[in-house]
Amino acid sequence: MSAALIPAGFADLAGWAEDAHAAAFAAFRRSAIYGLENGYKTGALGIGPEHLAPAWQEAASIEADLSDAEARSFFERHFAPRLIRPNNTATGFVTGFYEPEVEASPARSEHFTVPLLSAPDDLVKVDDSNRPEGMDPYLAFGRRTPDGIVEYFDRAAIEQGALGDKARAIAWVADPVDAFFIHVQGAARLKMPDGSVRRITYAAKSGQRFTGPGRVLIKLGEIAEADVTMQSIRAWFADHPDRINEILWRNRSYIFFREADVSDPLLGPVAAAKVPLTAGRSLAVDRRIHTFGTPFFIDAPTLLAFDEQPFRRLMIAQDTGSAIVGPARGDLFAGSGDAAGEIAGVVRHPADFYILVPRPYGSAA
Repeated sequence: MSAALIPAGFADLAGWAEDAHAAAFAAFRRSAIYGLENGYKTGALGIGPEHLAPAWQEAASIEADLSDAEARSFFERHFAPRLIRPNNTATGFVTGFYEPEVEASPARSEHFTVPLLSAPDDLVKVDDSNRPEGMDPYLAFGRRTPDGIVEYFDRAAIEQGALGDKARAIAWVADPVDAFFIHVQGAARLKMPDGSVRRITYAAKSGQRFTGPGRVLIKLGEIAEADVTMQSIRAWFADHPDRINEILWRNRSYIFFREADVSDPLLGPVAAAKVPLTAGRSLAVDRRIHTFGTPFFIDAPTLLAFDEQPFRRLMIAQDTGSAIVGPARGDLFAGSGDAAGEIAGVVRHPADFYILVPRPYGSAA
């Protein structure tokens, strides 16, 4: 990791005193409880569960809701802020993600023709213990065959029927673009014909590298880089239905899903950190660098989409993503449904990342 951690005081964090710290504490407490019971893998930065444990233990022991002032005092007592400067000078960057809400059917019909698939039975995780010689080291999944593990089918092959009956369709949606964005977000709430709501979340992937349609459309000269949002990409697909496969199949990555409970409709899906996401408080980070359950203060003064105010909030690292690479790169969870999608779709902003380093570890950092 090439980045400097510059000591700062909480008084240096614009908007810190005005933030709703109680909301961040509630999200932090969920990760604290899971982290104490199950642990999280330590990222390359070196801040691990053993450093976070004192704050986790106190948070887990608190049963009553805290006021903003009490939550602010908790974070100030347990942590010290450090400004992350990638390559010593560059600022960070944030995007947004959300949980789509889409009409779906449990069975294929004339209207619902696009499947959302469970993990196929020949999919196998790949690591250094079983990776065949010569296989791309990026690939974390492969296909089990009688002759050994090989690279898994890509999006184009899967959508043209390469899996046969190896994967079960959890549900069917009507629009291939809706299905693709469910893949991008890694979760969805499905509104079924009987009025019920089912939730699906990430289970596995084919393993190939992700190539976003926005980047493809920029390279083709179809959309200017400054104009790329989820909304502009959807509008382009609506105007060019005959080119949907041409563009989407350039993204070789394919996502498989599993069913999940909608235990609390006010919370988002259970993500990589194994706790429900909190709108406006959960942050996806590069898990190779950072440890889940770590607090970050994000200062993105040009980002106004969340509440028409400069985005300056305490966030908790609770998810990750293949496009989230680097020490000051994050994805902000905007919530569930269309309104959240409108917010998430326009978030592409520079931001300062302040990682909250546990004391006394942070005092010597």
